[in-house]
Amino acid sequence: MTQPQPPREFTDEEIAQIEAEMDKLKVDDVLLQTLVTLINLGARKAGLASPPGEEAAGRDLDETKQAIDAARALFPLLEAKHGDQLAPIKDALSRLQMAYVQLSGGTAQVSESADEQKKPDAPGPAKSSGRLWVPGQ
Repeated sequence: MTQPQPPREFTDEEIAQIEAEMDKLKVDDVLLQTLVTLINLGARKAGLASPPGEEAAGRDLDETKQAIDAARALFPLLEAKHGDQLAPIKDALSRLQMAYVQLSGGTAQVSESADEQKKPDAPGPAKSSGRLWVPGQ
């Protein structure tokens, strides 16, 4: 059995280089890269993509769903600044979501249960609770 190696110590020059790179880095860049990474990782976890020359690994739909949810959470942070530039990324996420639904047998969880789904003529949750002020009522 091999002994674990102690952590490598960085030289002052290496630390200065890292600090210089951190100064250039923008949060927006990290968010964009994370968004793309999540979509790519979600596709791999769904078994839709694989590294060049390799066979696709087994499916992990829980991981796929988590990647989709995380990517969807990042979109609002980026849309205000990038708008239409995100269209190809949004399309890729949409395709991944559709693939997930198909792979999961159409049993993807929805935010409302069948009992909670709104009927067209029924009042919304705020109005039915009596907490919504409606003029004239």
